[in-house]
Amino acid sequence: MLQMLILRREIEFQLYENLDTLSLLKRSRFMEHNEHTFSAVLDTAEKIATDCFLPHNHLADQNEPSFDGQKVTMLPAVKIAYQAFADAGFIAARYDFDEGGMQLPESVMTACSGYFMAANPSSTAYPFLTTAAANVIKHFASADLKARYLEPMLAGSYSGTMALTEPHAGSSLAEITTSATLHADGTYRIKGAKLYISGGDHELTENIVHLVLAKIPGGPSGVKGISLFIVPKYRGDGDNRVKNDIVLAGLIHKLGYRGTTSTALTFGEQGDCHGYLVGEPHKGLQYMFMMMNEARVGVGYGAAMIGYRGFQYSLEYAKERLQGGKAIVEHGDVKRMLLAQKAYTEGAIALCFYGARLVDDIHTADAEQARDAAELLDLLTPVIKAWPSEYGPKANDLGIQVMGGAGYTREYYAEQFWRDNRLNPIHEGTNGIQALDLLGRKLWQNKQQGLAQLFALVQTDCAIASGPVGQQAAECISHYLAQMPALIDSLGADLQSKESQALQLANAECFMKVFSGVILAWQWLRQINTAEQRLGTELTSEKADYYHGKCQAGQYFVRWELPQIAPYITLLQNRDDSCHKMRTNWF
Repeated sequence: MLQMLILRREIEFQLYENLDTLSLLKRSRFMEHNEHTFSAVLDTAEKIATDCFLPHNHLADQNEPSFDGQKVTMLPAVKIAYQAFADAGFIAARYDFDEGGMQLPESVMTACSGYFMAANPSSTAYPFLTTAAANVIKHFASADLKARYLEPMLAGSYSGTMALTEPHAGSSLAEITTSATLHADGTYRIKGAKLYISGGDHELTENIVHLVLAKIPGGPSGVKGISLFIVPKYRGDGDNRVKNDIVLAGLIHKLGYRGTTSTALTFGEQGDCHGYLVGEPHKGLQYMFMMMNEARVGVGYGAAMIGYRGFQYSLEYAKERLQGGKAIVEHGDVKRMLLAQKAYTEGAIALCFYGARLVDDIHTADAEQARDAAELLDLLTPVIKAWPSEYGPKANDLGIQVMGGAGYTREYYAEQFWRDNRLNPIHEGTNGIQALDLLGRKLWQNKQQGLAQLFALVQTDCAIASGPVGQQAAECISHYLAQMPALIDSLGADLQSKESQALQLANAECFMKVFSGVILAWQWLRQINTAEQRLGTELTSEKADYYHGKCQAGQYFVRWELPQIAPYITLLQNRDDSCHKMRTNWF
């Protein structure tokens, strides 16, 4: 089995060359850090991921958690890995020193997270969900609730989930029926059912803190009436500790991510499920969106890393497998498939790191820069989620193809990479929902400030391209970028009327392909520009090979992948109604 999870050279390139993460050390929050502390944290993440998460990745896939009607059982190695992650301080790593954290930049934490996602996405889900749930509690819960739940979550003794989906209401949260009735003691009684709750039950931690969306009777209708509650598996402490009225109705068996429990939970069957209101009533969706948006970025990054691991796995196989008197990596069609994998996954990784850097700017830059970063990240979030989760599985599919018959067998891991990654286009809002969010909302927010900023950044990077590959890429990107303002204006006009709005929203995925294609080409241009600058200096042959590889993959993306958006531009310009006018009874 391939032990290498991520090339350290790739991590260092993204952190220190493409993003200049060391410039963050000038900001007061990170002044106590230096490159050595960042490297030490990365070393720790790599070691724990390699030693504790990687060895049972395939075993957990083959031995799913089981439920005997009383408790969930899973491989002991999962708990060991979770505890190692928590003991190393990674759950709280983003937090202040005085809160037990490390005050690490999001950029560095993203790099650390990549090791765990590449090693074992199923076991990684448990601490990652806990981190996200803890963040919501930190920002919106009362001091009392923070004292009860935040500290043990950050220490790893409690884990966390988010419970949104209901059996009758998937992505349409306005239709949830779970209720929360106020009692005289100020707590609520929760009643309802939730489905597909990742990490919803297990024996890894002393307690599980569910963040549950529910409606308080008498509140506003639709999404405006949704509130957020902490609903622990166990309530009380010590001798007063009792199991809350939460029932595990069953485990759901998935194509991939088999090591993560996916649960059907019933709340309040006996009328005694205690819940604690987070923040104000009827603002639950607003609060939960913090976790959902973090999760969306995390899903995109996870898809990139699973795709990248599959790429490295098939590359190793191609270097060793002989056919026709030479290793198959030397065959032209295999080069094509490996190059596509490299272009997809390293492009997606660059995009996700860019998003992480925007988070750092939101939290630590001056007011104007932070505001700009927030606008840009809000615009890019649907793309950060959707593009890697579409092309990560495509990379894994190509990895199977590179390995031929071996790739299709369970004796090798290529097929598991694909199965694990296939969840991501569905997870945390399907890619179709991301497209609707982009076209229906994000483009137009705050008078399109995010869009104007994005276009200016792309134009700047095109203008500074100085090497031959970069200049050619910039010319190609500029060709498509020039078409975007008129296209977006026409879409905006169409969205003003009911009939044309429905037509264009039916083509939202079409626009997502156009918009994200330009963004990923831009991310590759940034990498090409960095690589060509380095190639102008004295380098060892190994370093030169790395930068040449970046340029070649970027050239591939701009020449092979970017032009594929042209037909979608035409469909949008022609207001194609193929999807919109299809009738149910014609299927």
